[in-house]
Amino acid sequence: MPDSYYRPLGEGSFESTIHAQGAWNPEEQHMAPAAGLLAHCLEQCSPRPDLRMARLSFDILGMIPGGTFDVLVKVIRPGKTIELLEAEMVSGGRTVIRAKAWRLAKADSAAVAAIEDAPMPGPDQAGPFAEMTAWPGGYIESLEFRVVEGHRPGRGRVWLRTPHQMVEGTPTADLVRLIGLIDTANGVSARVPPGPGSWMFPNLDLQVHLYREPAGEWLGLETSVSFGTDGIGLTSAVLHDTTGPFGRAEQILTIRKL
Repeated sequence: MPDSYYRPLGEGSFESTIHAQGAWNPEEQHMAPAAGLLAHCLEQCSPRPDLRMARLSFDILGMIPGGTFDVLVKVIRPGKTIELLEAEMVSGGRTVIRAKAWRLAKADSAAVAAIEDAPMPGPDQAGPFAEMTAWPGGYIESLEFRVVEGHRPGRGRVWLRTPHQMVEGTPTADLVRLIGLIDTANGVSARVPPGPGSWMFPNLDLQVHLYREPAGEWLGLETSVSFGTDGIGLTSAVLHDTTGPFGRAEQILTIRKL
């Protein structure tokens, strides 16, 4: 079995492994590791130690096929203290994901620092989460899950981590590792279970705001899922590492009968 989600092929080309396999279709990639790979490529684009990524926005433009693909990255708004970067995943000549990242200058704001999101119990205070076995696909199988007491459909608190590197032969930065798990939020507190006769609710985007740089291998997701009456829903999550909350994420959903 491979020990990474992707293999580098050189010149911005990659190949997905079984660990990147999606849950809705066995022929596609899961958005979570795809977002992690794009975050990795964005980090490698004209890196500047005085800036850090504060927002990442991913638009999913269609099915994300497994196999080989290219990642194209560029700075589209250079600046001394603020930069905007763009990355595209291109498969078979078609852009399947377009990502943008705001990179902001770092400064000492400790004197006024405050976080309103409350911490959640850590992974050592959480138990096994067997419900995730209802989801198929190599990506979900690649993860370890723990659930905090009180979990229910539509709302819950779950910890997850992976033993795999994002890119074969390259150490995975903490930011990349955790970004590569966030899209899982749409499945950990699903309002309805997946499977025949139920509903599908894939997300069309992933928006991530980071008010603190995350660290470590565990990602905590405090999620809430809302379904509207006209086929559109929203998954929202407060993001945690083992020292506390560090940001928020949202995903817009298209709700369809299977």
